[in-house]
Amino acid sequence: MTIGPITRVAWVLTAVALFLVLKLGLLPALLAGLLVYELVHLTSPMLARRLSHQRARIVVAVGFAILVVGILVLAISLAISYFGDTGHLSTLATKMAEILENSRQSLPAWLLAYLPDSVEEVKMNVVVWLRGHAGELQSVGKAAGLTLAHVLIGLVIGAIIAVQATVRTNAMRPLAAALTDRAAMLAKAFRDIVFAQVRISLINTVFTSIYLLAALPLFGVDLPLIKTMIALTFVAGLLPVIGNLISNTVIVVVSLAHSPQAALASLGFLILIHKVEYFLNARIIGGHISAKAWELLLAMLVMEAAFGLAGVIAAPIFYAYIKAELTAAELV
Repeated sequence: MTIGPITRVAWVLTAVALFLVLKLGLLPALLAGLLVYELVHLTSPMLARRLSHQRARIVVAVGFAILVVGILVLAISLAISYFGDTGHLSTLATKMAEILENSRQSLPAWLLAYLPDSVEEVKMNVVVWLRGHAGELQSVGKAAGLTLAHVLIGLVIGAIIAVQATVRTNAMRPLAAALTDRAAMLAKAFRDIVFAQVRISLINTVFTSIYLLAALPLFGVDLPLIKTMIALTFVAGLLPVIGNLISNTVIVVVSLAHSPQAALASLGFLILIHKVEYFLNARIIGGHISAKAWELLLAMLVMEAAFGLAGVIAAPIFYAYIKAELTAAELV
């Protein structure tokens, strides 16, 4: 297949745009825009195509866009409320500190050297750390507010683009058409990766729920804050690899509230689930983009080294897009 100069220019412009997205911290806006675009793109055209009048199609598309944005904003607000400083996550963190303190007598000596002596020591260390990093925390707070603003702007931009794509009838010039094709490939890569990751997180959450709500009580083990841990498992599971580490650590520590044996059982179960999820990643995500699990992990490793946590999140999507481009060009 011959690659024309216009396609080459579109590739370069797209590569620069994706680099700037990571470099300028605009990944949340991009992901939010892609999410609302895909949701609107999958729903409103089914009704809009049945309407002959152009204005009616626009009204339907705009209505769906507003509905999707409203639902996403509500979901973000509920998540912040549930996992915020005054919500269940704070209670879970306090409970974990208490569990570690109460479990000191039953833990091996080599592990005790890495744990604080008491909850009060943890609180004191936190206070000292906060005082020493007050300026950094202020910048973190500003960054969180800026990220939220980027997400909201991304939602609006994605909705506008989705509406325009639904009702667009005008022909485009060559470069605009080539860039539109690149954007369509990126959107498809996002859909394949993110929707597949949601499926994987749901499966992981179902197995974890069965373990916490059925398997452990069957052996007389009743853990606290089970609902919070299940919710955390799903939300954290939306992040590849690192999400599982977060939720698994929480479950193992909370299992210490009952006994070290329960903690070991939880660790063994979560290792098993992690192995199962590894194959799910290879089958579900790899099946969508024709990539092996090791390819995604390697891409995440390289992107993390280059861009930090944002690189880890973006790596599967960007890799899927690059592979789609190379496949379309018959280069791989």
